[in-house]
Amino acid sequence: MLQKRIAKLVEKCTLTGLFCLLFTFSSWVCANPVILVLGDSLSAEYGLPRGSGWVTLLDQELQKQGSNWSVFNASISGETSSGGLTRLPTLLESKKPEIVFLELGANDALRGLTIEQTKDNLQKIIRLSKKSGAKVLLFGMQIPPNYGQQYTKQFKDLYPMLASQEVIQLVPFFLEGVAQHQDLFQADNIHPNVAAQSILFKNVWGAMAPYQSILVPKR
Repeated sequence: MLQKRIAKLVEKCTLTGLFCLLFTFSSWVCANPVILVLGDSLSAEYGLPRGSGWVTLLDQELQKQGSNWSVFNASISGETSSGGLTRLPTLLESKKPEIVFLELGANDALRGLTIEQTKDNLQKIIRLSKKSGAKVLLFGMQIPPNYGQQYTKQFKDLYPMLASQEVIQLVPFFLEGVAQHQDLFQADNIHPNVAAQSILFKNVWGAMAPYQSILVPKR
């Protein structure tokens, strides 16, 4: 009698374990691929109604086109390249993104970091992302000329240089079509307003062309 009970218990545990294993495997297989957005206030909907930013517009466009990809926005207002680098390992582990959108660096300039410091941090973010198996889309940024001609030029040149060195895709200038128009900014003259979000989205969407074959199902 005791042997039969033990046998039934072992059988039950084995079946339960097998079920859990199959459930975990199927969940892993069926999980939607993820785009991780690692940015600052320009991507965090600073000063905007929730759900009106360019990241939401991107997510909506993917769904509209029948894509099974999901977008996780890990952007934080005031974020620097150093802060992004610190948070990245946990995000890579928890979200396991297939693509990382890297929109950082502008706050580095505002805080007086050197070009080398920003370059080192961005490069580490890129390499950690690639090491995890993710592709990287780098967002090119520019700063006002009042930072000095040399610093302004070096900052602008940093992004295409990194994209070339690390062999990754680049949004040439994230604020293209926005930076030149004061009416597309909030009262602080720093953060794009709601009307600018569709332009930012188009700038990003255009740079995503190399990913279209994996993002959008063939019809």
